[in-house]
Amino acid sequence: MGGILLDHTQFAATDHSGADERSNRLKGETSPYLLQHAQNPVDWYPWGEEALEKARKENKPIFLSIGYSACHWCHVMERESFEDPEIAGILNRKFVSIKVDREERPDLDDIYMTAVQMLTGAGGWPMTVFLTPDLKPFFGGTYFPPDEKYGRIGFKTLLNRLSEIWEQRRDEVKNSAEEITDALSRHAAMKVSSSGELNEKLLGHGVSQLEQEFDVRWGGFGDAPKFPPSSSLSVLLRRYKCTNESHLVEMTTRTLDRMAYGGLFDQLGGGFHRYSVDEQWLVPHFEKMLYDNALLAQAYLEAYQTTGNTFYVRIADQTLDYVLRDMTDKAGGFYSSEDADSDGSEGKFYIWTRKEIMDLLGPDEGDLVCEYFGVTDAGNFEGANILHVPNEPDEFCLAHDLDRGDWEERLSKARASMLNSRAERTRPGLDDKILVSWNGLMISAFARGARISGGDRYRNAAVNAAGFILEHMVKDGKLMRAYRDGQTRQDGYLDDYAFFAQALIDLYETTFDIEWLETAGRMANEMVSLFRDEDEGNFYMTSERHADVLLKPKSLHDGSEPSGNSAAALVLLKLGRYFNSSELRDMGEEVLRRSQGLMDKMPRGMMNMLVTLDHHLHPGPEIVVAGNMDEPGTSAFLNLINRRFIPNRLLSVYDPDKPKSELYETRIPMLSGKRRVDGHPAVYVCRNYTCGKPVTTADKLDKLLSS
Repeated sequence: MGGILLDHTQFAATDHSGADERSNRLKGETSPYLLQHAQNPVDWYPWGEEALEKARKENKPIFLSIGYSACHWCHVMERESFEDPEIAGILNRKFVSIKVDREERPDLDDIYMTAVQMLTGAGGWPMTVFLTPDLKPFFGGTYFPPDEKYGRIGFKTLLNRLSEIWEQRRDEVKNSAEEITDALSRHAAMKVSSSGELNEKLLGHGVSQLEQEFDVRWGGFGDAPKFPPSSSLSVLLRRYKCTNESHLVEMTTRTLDRMAYGGLFDQLGGGFHRYSVDEQWLVPHFEKMLYDNALLAQAYLEAYQTTGNTFYVRIADQTLDYVLRDMTDKAGGFYSSEDADSDGSEGKFYIWTRKEIMDLLGPDEGDLVCEYFGVTDAGNFEGANILHVPNEPDEFCLAHDLDRGDWEERLSKARASMLNSRAERTRPGLDDKILVSWNGLMISAFARGARISGGDRYRNAAVNAAGFILEHMVKDGKLMRAYRDGQTRQDGYLDDYAFFAQALIDLYETTFDIEWLETAGRMANEMVSLFRDEDEGNFYMTSERHADVLLKPKSLHDGSEPSGNSAAALVLLKLGRYFNSSELRDMGEEVLRRSQGLMDKMPRGMMNMLVTLDHHLHPGPEIVVAGNMDEPGTSAFLNLINRRFIPNRLLSVYDPDKPKSELYETRIPMLSGKRRVDGHPAVYVCRNYTCGKPVTTADKLDKLLSS
């Protein structure tokens, strides 16, 4: 924890009692995270002009607390500090307290998280930042206990000391805040290199970093805690397609296997938790985030396309089915997250004792299921058990002389019984707000799943979610950020536009309805208009519509989600190819050029930009299937294409039986002149709009794609 003004070792607690009885202004918000704090005795304000004007008028420092509804330590700090009348009294007299949902306001989170990291060398949530009335940070940290423990200063002590410094050394505070803000401005305006070449060396260097950090035994990269490395796995598989180095696939599958067999994956209900606190992927941080599950579903689908191993498509399906079951609004949008806690305890919903399983399944089946899921009397988590698969299923079946197919059927029944029993427990809290950016990622996952395994179910989910966003989350032609209880909040950010445009491209490549592609084009044009830095050629996170922030940040590095700039660049490159627009392609390439230095110096933080670079350096074929969508031959060709991992390919269908089908040729140039052959569906495989002879049989197409 830190700041540049304070020596924590010299702090002494001061007694202040009593709490201000003013009403809490979060009651009118829609964010589940803000509503969790609506009954606190702290006189919370949402971020907005009322709070900012109060700080300016009364010349009080701002206490800014940023978190999200699924955050375990956010709940801890609320129980310990924000529900404490004494602490609330100090905050209400000495500060203007503002509570922010980081998922609704990623710009504020980005700016002040950068400040906290500059001050302390680390970051996380809950984020605790103190600002001058003109929004400049002067002290920051993350979780603070109410009194001194864990080697951390107590929150009461901190508040009293900061209040004293503000009153007695205000000029010093303001000077320090100016220095921090200057550093933030330099960071936000960082000029990135565009002098180097965009070449294979950048991709090779990124892969080398992954090879050096790879955990040979457990998969993943680096030490604990381990986060799902979806973009890194995408880089490895794309590099494998160029080099045919088999160890790149082995690194990918090792990681995917260990995550799927570990406690990171919900062995009963499907879906992945946020990260693992240990190197073995055994003990997760139990919250489930929509974006993680979207990105991981896509990673497993790509692994299936690469290897043909149906295990990976099963994990993808179980993940998407979890989202359909537990995270989908009846109107079509996807919810944001599920909490780690239930009944005040982390992970309680997911863990099992051996006795619970034996009582439910009986001694014979119970013994086998407990062994399969690594369940013991002692447990592996606070006296209970996180379900995982310690031995490969084939090894387990061999050891117990079980037929694999028979065991899978028995295990499926046991899982169903355990899932039904688990449903009677108190569920973790659900954050049911709908975010455009995360919905974009999940629409892409469902659209891609529909091509490979899920058919109409997954396609309908993707179409419904996209339709929901276009109907409910667009105002005056502009995307909004968040929706809940019939209300939209916040103007959209770069990642909202970029992820949603990519989702619309994926929907086109699943349905071949040109309206999705044209809507993606409109979204991309709006994205360029709102967010592009004309001087640098890359993109800000915010637009001029976000006027209540200290500065304009840029998202260049990947975090838990791909960076907005890498996603925007990929969308521009793809649409540039579909529409044969050199302007769009050049803008996408310029983002890559402006990121060349970062890809060279710190590739581990630029993995999705490397995925985009691979698309630029190795544009896949343009594939056109000419035929009626209802013809078996057309479907057979599409199934064959979609089962293969063909990174960076474009895929389109020319259906001559569609009304005004000739207009499609003018909108999508790659369709020009593509017709059936002798009345039969045909496939054209092209590069740079130069096509080989059409093929009319699956065998010939298979050979062509293999070559």
